[in-house]
Amino acid sequence: MKLDGIATFVAVVEAGSISEAARRLRLAKSVVSERLAELERDLGGSLLHRTTRKLTVTEDGTAFLERARRIVRDVEDAATSMAERRGDLVGTLRLSAPVTFGRMHLGPALYPFLAEHPRIELTLDLDDRRVDAASAGYDAVIRHGAIADSRLVAWRLAPSRRVLVASKSYLARHGTPRSLTELATHRGIFYAIRGVADWSFLGPDGPIVVRAHNALCVNNGSMMCDAAVAGLGIALLPTFIVWAAVASGDLQWIDAGAETEPEFVYMVYPSGTRPSAKLRALADALRRAFGDPPYWEPEKPAPRKKAAHASRRARGS
Repeated sequence: MKLDGIATFVAVVEAGSISEAARRLRLAKSVVSERLAELERDLGGSLLHRTTRKLTVTEDGTAFLERARRIVRDVEDAATSMAERRGDLVGTLRLSAPVTFGRMHLGPALYPFLAEHPRIELTLDLDDRRVDAASAGYDAVIRHGAIADSRLVAWRLAPSRRVLVASKSYLARHGTPRSLTELATHRGIFYAIRGVADWSFLGPDGPIVVRAHNALCVNNGSMMCDAAVAGLGIALLPTFIVWAAVASGDLQWIDAGAETEPEFVYMVYPSGTRPSAKLRALADALRRAFGDPPYWEPEKPAPRKKAAHASRRARGS
């Protein structure tokens, strides 16, 4: 039984298809198929059920998968450990990160790290969907927001916060809201999550939800920022997206008398796994690159820390 066949089987299951596994492994589809067929002959059973539309794991494949993953991980860890004993950072590293943050900040922080460690083979998937680090085969996932999933181990990379912003032209036409009650009467640009279009702030007795008029609902932060600059409405966005527009004067900060829940840019990996030295080194490099406070946090007075002038749910008319 060949190790490359076992590794190929694991890659196909995690990728969901032979073609995607071949892309990740940088092999021809025919080579991947041949390795799977040889492994199945060695084991004397079918591991995958293939149709023209779908690939599923058989009962035998499910039983073999956990041990196959462990074998592949142990071999990779052994090779990495040998390299680390020599002071080298080598091997594959697969990450997932949000599109906007990846393009604006993660990429510029990664390039010097990869140049310093040329034997690391990094694959970075930019996707705004919430991916599962373990089942999708990632070494780690970079996220932004509140840290909640207890199945994951989280390393904080930088503090973050969301702020209300709008263009001068919009505020000139509609006025500047000074409370959450006034904010609810405005037009909002919302991040699309299952059709929900509202904002949440910290109140003295818990979260306060503000539901303004929906001007635009979209699942990309860059487009939200562009829409705010275009004067479509007010947006609640992380400072790492709007810092340049605020600094240039294209957007203005709005203090509605309440803050959002503290958030972070963080790296997560599945609990129960031992992070590699190269993953730890990458996390340290990203922390240094982002800074604390992060470089994207403009020198701006923090919102007023006073009770919000709103009921538990503030709604627009």
